[in-house]
Formats: sequence, structure tokens, C-alpha cells
Amino acid sequence: MQELIDRALDAAQRSGASYADIRIVERDGESLTVKNGALESAEASRTAGLGVRLLLDGAWGFASSALLEPDEAERVAREATDVARASASARRDDVELDDTPPARGQYATPVTEDPFSISLDEKLRILLEADREMAAVPGVTIREGSLDWGRERKTFASSEGAHTEQEIVEAGGGIEATAVNDSEVQLRSYPQGSGGQLVTGGFEAVRGLDLPGNGRRIAEEAVALLDAPQCPAGEMTVILESSQLAQQVHESCGHPIELDRVLGMEASFAGTSFLTLDKLEGFRYGSELVNIDADATAAGGLGTFGWDDEGIPAQNVPIVSAGEFVGYLTSRETAPRIGRRSMGSSRAWGWNRIPLIRMTNISLRPGSDGGLEDLISDTSDGIYLETNRSWSIDDRRLNFQFGTQVGWLIKNGRRTTLVRNPTYTGITPRFWAGCDAIADASAWVQWGVPNCGKGEPMQTGHVGHGASPARFRNVQVGVGRW
Repeated sequence: MQELIDRALDAAQRSGASYADIRIVERDGESLTVKNGALESAEASRTAGLGVRLLLDGAWGFASSALLEPDEAERVAREATDVARASASARRDDVELDDTPPARGQYATPVTEDPFSISLDEKLRILLEADREMAAVPGVTIREGSLDWGRERKTFASSEGAHTEQEIVEAGGGIEATAVNDSEVQLRSYPQGSGGQLVTGGFEAVRGLDLPGNGRRIAEEAVALLDAPQCPAGEMTVILESSQLAQQVHESCGHPIELDRVLGMEASFAGTSFLTLDKLEGFRYGSELVNIDADATAAGGLGTFGWDDEGIPAQNVPIVSAGEFVGYLTSRETAPRIGRRSMGSSRAWGWNRIPLIRMTNISLRPGSDGGLEDLISDTSDGIYLETNRSWSIDDRRLNFQFGTQVGWLIKNGRRTTLVRNPTYTGITPRFWAGCDAIADASAWVQWGVPNCGKGEPMQTGHVGHGASPARFRNVQVGVGRW
């Protein structure tokens, strides 16, 4: 390993690079899927390789290889040099890095049960038990359950003297029941949509989900939705369940604070950002109850690590403070543009991709308004929406529409009628300005989003969002059909 590092960095510096770094990454992943009582798939994957990034003549160069040998590391560095020289001919401004001191150390995800040591029989037992619970409900058409787990080992070193080693372990899963009649297809997922919940941690995270204990409930709700009335349309008071609020944070808070989008350096997957530089420190993002952090130190977060892929230590940075916008997600290249050091959000998905600004754990701090039932009992008329089903947002992250799997009307402080196909729409600052209650820490959950896309070629980022249920006034609620 050390010879790979030395050969790559030496070759980069001999070629005239003013800065160089190398990442050596090994990743293993496995998954199981059960569908309608039978094993649908069992998959295992492994990838390993190195990537060299360097600065030459004020421009970046990057190259990578799956061959972990010293001669290859040197060749990759020379290739990255050629890329940088070509890039320099088209650069507008020289790349300048902040002055963060080089870091050295080791980090490992805290794990109680190594997910790779748990037998496939035990994993299948959990999924089949959950399947049997869903199958006990008449009217369920499709039953699915899955478990996922992975391990990434990563070494980073730079010409400035940084050297870090990390081992990140992830685990999680979820279940879903689908009911169908002549006119409707309705589904209910647990613990959230889009494949379930994934966190950094061991198999203890899977056990904590209690998939079998929630199978019958979600199956009953899927069937009940077939005959439920359509969601009414109009301006309403809305309470969002925790995982749905996490999705809201992801789309309308997480992406627009990526400074590369703001600066026009990145525009893939719904574009740029309304949070232009003139809005930093002074722009009213939401009500005074709204406090949002970028916390790469949060326990269990998919955006939790020891150092990012530029060797910047994990940290907790305020993004919105008492409703005021105060910070971006930055890298060593972009932070100097706003007079700051990087807050450590530059990450790459794998050894063959260059680091980009990615969300860490972008989380809404809990409030002091009790739990979910307290929010409901304090609401005379409104709707409670749970579990994301669809989302859409414009290329500046302003106008959005979300659909949820299920809704319940609220009358006189009580959940009443179940409704199907709910949607809600809004404009980001106006929506967050309408937040007038946030549940307390007892209802706060750190959710994982393992499918965040960004970049060309595309990188799939694993990011996190913590949230408690919250209430929003004067939200436009509509009717969607799938």
C-alpha cells in the first residue's frame, strides 16, 4: 500500500504537479431480496482500485485504475498529468485550494454485529417472517423485502503529507406491500420508501427495524388505500412524517446548498441553485424554528465518516440558523471563494470518480413540541402525510411537488379519514417559512438516502438526513394518480 502511494505521488511531483493525492478504495456489497415468499435475488459485488488527482498549471487532472500495483500507480499519475495539461488549455481561472492542515489518522464505523458474519439463513429468516406477516392480509398482491450491507476500506494520501485510513460499514433493509384492483395500485413501505432504511452500522441496525413486526400493518394499509377516498385539494395545514420530511430536506435544502451548483461548476440532475452568493448570511430561509446542520459526525448517518475525500476532518456545520441561511457545502477548491475553509463535503463514489461536493448528513434539528401525536392533537384541521412516493423540483430547487403513499385527515386534533394519492406543492423559502412546530428529539430519526445522483459521469452518493415530524401552515395539497 505504501509503495503504491509513494510511487504515485513521486511521479506526480516529478511531472511538475503543485499538489497531488491518491485514494485506494476497496468496496464489498451484498444484498438479498424476497418476493412473494421466495428468494428473488442474492447478489454480491466487489470492486477495488486507485485514483490519482493532481493540480498542474492551475488545472485538475484525474486518472484511475483497477490494477493495484506500484508500476500502475506511477502510470496513472502520469496519465493524470496529461489530463491536467489538456485541461489547463481551457481553464478560465486557476484552481486554488484552502490551507487546511494535512490530516493523519484512522477511522472505523462503530459496529456491534458485523453484517458479513451473519448467516444467510438468519437474514432470510427475517425477510421470510416479514413476508408471512404481509401474506396474512387478504388482498395483498405483491410482497417484497430486502436487506443490504456493505463495507468500504479507503486510504487517502496527499503530497502535503495527509494520510488517512477508513473503514465504513453500512447495513439496512425494508419491506413493501402492494395491493391492486381494477382502478388502483396502492403500496405501503416500511420503514421508508425507495428500498428501505440504510445506515452506517452493523447488523444490529437491521434487527432494530423489526421488519416482521411491521409487515401486517403496512399490508393492511395498502389494502385499505384501494377503497379510501381521494385526497382533497386546497390550501391546508400539513404535518409531515419524519422520513417524508427527510426527503423534503434532501431536495429543497441539501442540493441547493452545494456550492459547486451555486458557482455554476455543476448542473446535472435538476441543475443549479436559487441560493446565490448574495444570500449568504442574511437571507430568510424559513421560520425561526428552522435550524439545519451539515453533520458528518452524526451516529448512524450515511454521510458520516472520519475524513472526506480531500482529507478534511468530519465536522458539524450550521446551514440554517433560526431560519437564516448561514452556510454552504464546500470543498477545498470552492471554500476560498466565500472566504472560508472547506467544511468537508467533497466525496467520490468509488476509486474511478473524482470527488464532488456531496451532502453529508443534512438534518433538521428537533424542536420542543412533543411527539407526532402532540402535533396532531394541537392541529384543529389539516392532513398528516407519510412515506415518500414521488418527487419533482425545478432546476433552481425552488418549486417542488411531492407525492406520499398515504395521508390521514386531521379533525379537532385527531386522525380521522384515510386518503389515497396525496400530493403537496410549494416554493422552498415560503414552505419553510410556514413551519410552526417541530417534534422533539424523541421523534427524531437519522434517515439514509443511498441513491443520490450527481455528476457526469454519474455518481451515486450515500447521504443522510435527520428529522422529526413537523407542521407547516398554508400548504397547497392536491390529488395525484399513479
